[in-house]
Amino acid sequence: MPSLTQAQNNAMQHLLRIAPVIDELGHLFRGAGHELYLVGGSVRDALLGRLGHDLDFTTSARPDETHRLLKQFTASTWDVGKDFGTIGAMKRSEGTDWQIEVTTFRADAYEEHTRKPVVAFGDSIVDDLIRRDFTVNAMAIDVATRKFVDPHGGLQDLAAGILRTPAAPEVSFSDDPLRMLRAARFSSRLGFHVATDVVAAMKGMAERISIVSVERIQGELTGLLLTDRPRAGLNLLVETGLADHFLPELPALRLERDEHHRHKDVYEHSLTVLDQAIDLEKARGHEPDIVNRLAALLHDIGKPATRRFEGSKVTFHHHDVVGAKMAKRRLRELSFPGTVIKSVCKLIELHLRFHGYADGAWTDSAVRRYVRDAGDELEHLHILTRADCTTRNKAKATRLRRAYDELEWRIDELASQEELDAMRPHLDGAQIMEVLGIEPGPVVGEAYRFLLEHRIEHGPLDEDAARTLLLDWWAARS
Repeated sequence: MPSLTQAQNNAMQHLLRIAPVIDELGHLFRGAGHELYLVGGSVRDALLGRLGHDLDFTTSARPDETHRLLKQFTASTWDVGKDFGTIGAMKRSEGTDWQIEVTTFRADAYEEHTRKPVVAFGDSIVDDLIRRDFTVNAMAIDVATRKFVDPHGGLQDLAAGILRTPAAPEVSFSDDPLRMLRAARFSSRLGFHVATDVVAAMKGMAERISIVSVERIQGELTGLLLTDRPRAGLNLLVETGLADHFLPELPALRLERDEHHRHKDVYEHSLTVLDQAIDLEKARGHEPDIVNRLAALLHDIGKPATRRFEGSKVTFHHHDVVGAKMAKRRLRELSFPGTVIKSVCKLIELHLRFHGYADGAWTDSAVRRYVRDAGDELEHLHILTRADCTTRNKAKATRLRRAYDELEWRIDELASQEELDAMRPHLDGAQIMEVLGIEPGPVVGEAYRFLLEHRIEHGPLDEDAARTLLLDWWAARS
């Protein structure tokens, strides 16, 4: 974390960088008799030296007046957040596109049993800041005077790397229970320690998260998983009992170890797989990927339901299939997109497939089948399978890594020879009907599957050979 002096210097440098934008905005609002402050995450990120192109402001102006003023500032404005007091705009200045949101001073609160906040506008920056989630997000800079407003010690907390709430945490979390999930996200994103009283309030109020809509919960969970190091936030959700209310499969992974320690800690293993999947994601040149991260976190959620003790061994037979079904149900309940759910469940179901390869040589047909079954998720499967190796036995880890290196090499070789990624049979449906002289119907699908299976087992054929093969199959079938 930066020292106080470093943080102040960071902020000054960023204010100079964005001066052309904020000076013009400040002049407009001040001329109309309104206060305007750079606020929240924008101030925090400026102090940390990482302010991007998204700028958040708060103002004494009501939404309609804000919209009127922003239209004078730029032709690109939108009011989709007007009911919550927010007007958006985009301004191009000196080669940079600035995304701007201006929100009226807020004084929101949840009623006891509602899922959405009751929107109320406030009258002062002080009232607005005490309603914010954490002190490091409750700092503001007066755009007109450059005065730094920090009534809750956010600057000191930023330098100390600690998350506290401006009001008592019980009041803050009662106003908006989703802030408990934000504590987890920010602890991972910023690498901050969560204050003891905040953790205590999260434990005592965990059940209140149930009044928040699943869409908002899913948004925070996604944000947490897409941080560079989500482990700290996930641990916080489990330790406070929050995860029990929206992702109970995660704490359920903390299986009791039997006295012989016949299996590894499944919960810690899953977090390690997630860590390693993120490292591989970066190393292989990918952007943060929610499919990759959900699959890594949830790949073993079928183990608690399938654990059996068989003599001196513990088994988890079919935990891949069971886990895929469990993940589908849970991710649906959390309103994840259908495409994400389908991909994650497919990866969970396939995550053990490689282990047979490490134990013995696969034929080319087995490699083709592996690629066909993975389909569009092949790269995700590469990452998940590699990340799933958490053994401390260096010799075993090296053997598994080399085996997967070899598998990927063979996939690339076969792909270059056969266009493996397409993985279609030798003839399409129209050609099958023409060769056999038949109309559309179940037999066409049967012939198609025969040709696809032959392609997987024996590799590609030219069209004449494929027609002969199909006619031989038809004659034998008839």
